[in-house]
Amino acid sequence: MADNPLFTLAGRVAVVTGGANGIGAGIVDVLAEAGATVVIADRDRDGASARVATLTDAGHQAMAVSVDLADEASIIAAGATIAENVGAPWLLVNNAALQDRELLLEATVEHWDKIHAVNARGAFVMTREIARQMVGAGRGGRIVNIASNALRGGLVKGLAAYASSKGALLALSHVSAFELAEHQITVNTILPGAVITPGAINATGPLTAGPATRPTPLGLQEPRDIGAAVVFFASDSTRAITNQVLAIDGGFSVS
Repeated sequence: MADNPLFTLAGRVAVVTGGANGIGAGIVDVLAEAGATVVIADRDRDGASARVATLTDAGHQAMAVSVDLADEASIIAAGATIAENVGAPWLLVNNAALQDRELLLEATVEHWDKIHAVNARGAFVMTREIARQMVGAGRGGRIVNIASNALRGGLVKGLAAYASSKGALLALSHVSAFELAEHQITVNTILPGAVITPGAINATGPLTAGPATRPTPLGLQEPRDIGAAVVFFASDSTRAITNQVLAIDGGFSVS
C-alpha cells in the first residue's frame, strides 16, 4: 500500500492509542504497511514493545510509548515523548477503549466513571495534546476516532456506559472537526461492528445478547478492516473529507 500514491503515508507519523492488540493492532499493521512511522501509545508496555519488534523486524518504523488514558499527566508526558523522538504527528487514532458491561438497572457510578475516563475524557485530552502539536507544525493533519456501531443499533445488554462514552467521542469529533478545520486538520469517525478482539472476549459483564450478535451479510469484521478505513481517512487524498462517520459493520444496516 505504501507504493500507492493515493494512500501512502511515507514520511508521516501516526499515533494509535491501544495499538498493542485487538483493533488497534490491525490499525497499526495497515498504517505501517502504508509507510507511516507508527507510535503505539498503550498502557500494555510489554504488548506494545512486542508489536514494535514485529514491525521493525518486517522493515517498518515504529516505537512504543507508555500512556494511561485515565491520567491527564500521563497523556501530556506521552505527547512530549512523541514530539521529542519523532516530531509532530500527522495522524492521531483515538482507538483505546474499555468495553466492560453493566446492566442499566444494576449500573454503578464507579463503572460509568471508569469507562468514560478512558473512552471519552482520555480521547479528549489526547486530541488536545496531539492537535496542539499538529497546529504548531503547520502542516495540517488527520484525527480518526474509533467509536462503535452501538451508536447505530449494534447493541448488546450492558452498554449504557460504553455506548454513552462512544456517543461523547462522536460529539468530540464534530466539535474538533469544526475548530480544527482552519488548521487543515480533518476529524472523522469510524464505527466498527462485530470485531472479535481480546478486549471483547475478556470484557466483564452480562452475557452478550442483542442485535449486535446477529449474523451480517459480510460476516464478522477483522481489525485490518478498520485499519483500511483509517488509512483512507489519513491520506492526502481525503483532504476535503471531515466530520464524517463511516460504519465498518459487515452490512449490519441491511441485515
